[in-house]
Amino acid sequence: MSQTDVTGAPRRGKVLTLDTMNPNIKQVEYAVRGAIVQRAVKIEKELREGAKKPFTEVIKANIGDAHAMGQKPITFLRQVLAMCAYPELLKDDAFPKDAKQRAQRILEACGGHSIGAYSASQGIECIRQDVSRFIEKRDGGIPSNPDNIFLSTGASDAIVTLLKLMVSGEGRTRTGVMISIPQYPLYSAAIADLGAVQVSYYLDEDKCWSLDVAELRRALRAAREHCHPRVLCIINPGNPTGQVQSRQCIEDVIRFAKEEGLFLMADEVYQDNVYAEGCKFHSFKKVLFEMGPEYSSTVELASFHSTSKCYMGECGFRGGYMEIVNMDPAVKAQLVKLVSVRLCPPVPGQALLDLVVNPPQPDEPSYSSFMKERTAVLDALAKKARMTEQIFNKVPGITCNPVQGAMYTFPRITLPPKAIDKAKEEGQVPDMFYCMRLLEEEGICLVPGSGFGQREGTFHFRMTILPPAEKLEIVLHKISAFHQRFTKEFS
Repeated sequence: MSQTDVTGAPRRGKVLTLDTMNPNIKQVEYAVRGAIVQRAVKIEKELREGAKKPFTEVIKANIGDAHAMGQKPITFLRQVLAMCAYPELLKDDAFPKDAKQRAQRILEACGGHSIGAYSASQGIECIRQDVSRFIEKRDGGIPSNPDNIFLSTGASDAIVTLLKLMVSGEGRTRTGVMISIPQYPLYSAAIADLGAVQVSYYLDEDKCWSLDVAELRRALRAAREHCHPRVLCIINPGNPTGQVQSRQCIEDVIRFAKEEGLFLMADEVYQDNVYAEGCKFHSFKKVLFEMGPEYSSTVELASFHSTSKCYMGECGFRGGYMEIVNMDPAVKAQLVKLVSVRLCPPVPGQALLDLVVNPPQPDEPSYSSFMKERTAVLDALAKKARMTEQIFNKVPGITCNPVQGAMYTFPRITLPPKAIDKAKEEGQVPDMFYCMRLLEEEGICLVPGSGFGQREGTFHFRMTILPPAEKLEIVLHKISAFHQRFTKEFS
């Protein structure tokens, strides 16, 4: 007998159910804001309501959110943004002349002289020109065309947009996307969402998370049995692993991409975050062009940068850009159409990006204070990178590679067999069980390595090095003590 509502009409079930929704979405996972973070939020609420815990605050070391971790905004950036948001401040003598000039230039490029107006879909033209000049200067004069610059809602939006262009085919012709393991979960999530095929290649933990072309070949050969690999994604400096690729490695990757007909995607959002002695950031574009026309005129490359990382840490403004090289003009026209559907990236984020690529110059009044603040942030991160490695490597059962760059450490943890069995009993992967126990006992929120991918039988966690040095030191010692206690409990 069919059910009816109060009017006697047949009662219908929900139109959108787990059975009728897009099945790809159900495959999406994003560990950085996953179950452990949701539990951390609940614990924070319990603390506010007076619950007694062994700690007084939750330290969220799970995400690279610099300002949430206490990093102060760079004064010059916020001065210009304040004037862009409220132009009356242009009359205020408290603001330096160069900050006012930047604000006026940005406002003049906006519709109605307001950052509340839409911009062109690719981004404000004068900002794209500034991005091109920044890239040319960074890469030693190699030309950059503003028409090949696409401003974006953080780097993430540009990465997903480009992947959308790539995905096609069915079955064995379905697009395969090569991503490093461990990887930043944006990639696996986007690949699942778009119904593409994830092709995993492993970084070498024993060699400081280095990338080996032999491993790329292994992964490619295996993948060609069930899909059509067309894209190779590289994160340099690495997230979650913090490695910085050598120039030789980048050359090898470019040769591999050319030989195998792969489109290269270079995620370079941590390019200012390089700390280890002997390490240097090399952009894929620079290396590509220095390898000569055989490569620079053929290899298709997209590279990405963001205002969310480096010394800025301005995650909430969602500013970023993508530069494309050697893209088929007909495909580029489709890309322009695709970004047009989204209208435009956030204009305040575009304004912020302009200040990052066009910072104060030595002859301008804000230069010395800007450089002092910038240097202080990066020096503090370098110090915290060294401290993290040193403290963790003193703990039996924790092995931590040098944090060469970026904002994270990805230590390997040895878990006793009884802990692994207990985790399985509770329906959890072992490093999730470990991280959940750490959260409940110490109030420290980390992300289990399983959320990023790891070799079978190994366990890790990702932790940001962003907390202030004195707080980070406490966190590191708490994790160390917890690990020893946990190991003893399950031995």
